[in-house]
Amino acid sequence: MASCRGGRSQDPASRVTDERTRSWWGWGHEDAPIDQTSFDHILDGLGRALDVDGFAETQPPSPGSIELRSPRIGLPRSLTEFCSNDHLDRLSHAYGKSYVDVMRASRGDVPNPPDLVAYPRNDQQIEELFRFCEAERVALVPYGGGSSVVGGVEPPGGDRYTAAITVDMRHFDRILEVETISQSLHVEAGVFGPALEAGLKPHGLTLRHFPQSFEFSTVGGWIATRAGGHAASGSTRIDDFVSAVRMLTPRGVLETRRVPSSGAGPGPERLVLGSEGTLGVITDAWLRVQPIPRFRAGAIVHFADGDRATDAVRGLGQSGLSPSNCRLLSPLEALLTGVGDGNTAELLLGFESADHPVHGHLDRALQICDTGHATWDASADEARPSTPEGRWRRWFLQAPYLRDRLVLRGLIVETFETAVSWDRLARLQETVLSAVERAITETGSRGIVTWRLNYIYPDGAAPYYTVVALGTRGHEIEQWRRIKEAASAAIHDAGGTITHHHAVGRDHSTWLLRERGALWQEVLAGVKRVLDPAWILNPGVLIPEATARQSPVSGDFL
Repeated sequence: MASCRGGRSQDPASRVTDERTRSWWGWGHEDAPIDQTSFDHILDGLGRALDVDGFAETQPPSPGSIELRSPRIGLPRSLTEFCSNDHLDRLSHAYGKSYVDVMRASRGDVPNPPDLVAYPRNDQQIEELFRFCEAERVALVPYGGGSSVVGGVEPPGGDRYTAAITVDMRHFDRILEVETISQSLHVEAGVFGPALEAGLKPHGLTLRHFPQSFEFSTVGGWIATRAGGHAASGSTRIDDFVSAVRMLTPRGVLETRRVPSSGAGPGPERLVLGSEGTLGVITDAWLRVQPIPRFRAGAIVHFADGDRATDAVRGLGQSGLSPSNCRLLSPLEALLTGVGDGNTAELLLGFESADHPVHGHLDRALQICDTGHATWDASADEARPSTPEGRWRRWFLQAPYLRDRLVLRGLIVETFETAVSWDRLARLQETVLSAVERAITETGSRGIVTWRLNYIYPDGAAPYYTVVALGTRGHEIEQWRRIKEAASAAIHDAGGTITHHHAVGRDHSTWLLRERGALWQEVLAGVKRVLDPAWILNPGVLIPEATARQSPVSGDFL
């Protein structure tokens, strides 16, 4: 057992940071090179699909050229030690990383930045923020890596609050304990993905949770948003790895006990999971970790018939084989990502284990696929750049950077996802694709929709969609909103969930109400009134503004 308890250690094993400069308007690092070959391939494919001969590129403005609204509050003496009103701090915390966020930021449209950005280093400073915000009616927005794609970290608008403070948790960045006997990790909420894995590697362990935002998202953010990770089946989301969690609230500390399982009433950690900063500030958690896999086997499977491909994936999901990778790409998505030629659906199939060889699992999986009249190419190393799997992996990691470059060329690029039972999948696919294509046409634009099955379960799958459409200068947000509304309505009407792993944020809050029902919304609002009676924490996220207006604040209403 290794421990880093007892004060803020400077031991490199307990703290790993990245000093490179993050982009203030888009994804990732400012100096990150994109894969130009992949980007040229995508531009060429989009040009043919959209009948466009080239896309003119604009450039984002310099941070100093953007005028921000003056802070509506001064820097209180009690908060000067850890709060900032610096121009770049405020600018870089104004948005998350959704299409709308990147589009607005890249054009210098930042009308509602946080008034201050707090960088607390301990519980006491967070508690000071609670007291100040309650007394002054200031909104407080918890912030991990800022990678939200659903409006989850944007300060609230309107005049219900005198100001807004974003609380950046980057200094809660320690691995507190690696407990090897129980294969458990005690970690603070501000630890980013690469730092977490670097701290576990010397122990031969991994969390094995690699969302697309892995490099720029934190443990607290994963928990708050119920993030989806690396595995396509089995333990697909952070939920499965959380054994205990600690959250500060305006009413006190909510902390759960670390046990492998419990039947002691409704689990409070389940209330923290997916709370999206509306109930409190997550400070640390115990996570279940596992040995690093040593054995791997994989293949890419080609299906000429889409229905048979889906049947084969369902067979894999119900087989008990638990593949680590089982992502079915539509022919168009396979073409654009360089995995296929556009004539067949492509299944990226993989197995891994720390304990035993997995080639037998792959052989059985290919037998299941063979019932769909498939062909395949086995690969000993699915990450090798020259293989289709390697090309997919490279595209997957580059996709957010490529998205930003497409936005600068005037394209609307949106992704959305859901989960649905197998018996409803075909209808959902048909409903969503036709609704989105119709919405694109109704906006006067041209576009494409690609899809993949991203996660599989015995009872259903999680489809993931990508939309690329031509934007009309000055009307992009209206076009996006119409497409987003059509997609959300189609998902809801076809029996899917409004989000499988992208979280709720502001973009999905009204749809959450439709999905869960008014009674659950009342229960959630009731919990918030107990833990956050002044309703200061991330208002407008999860719970619609209309509900907030009914919440008593100091005997009054918002």
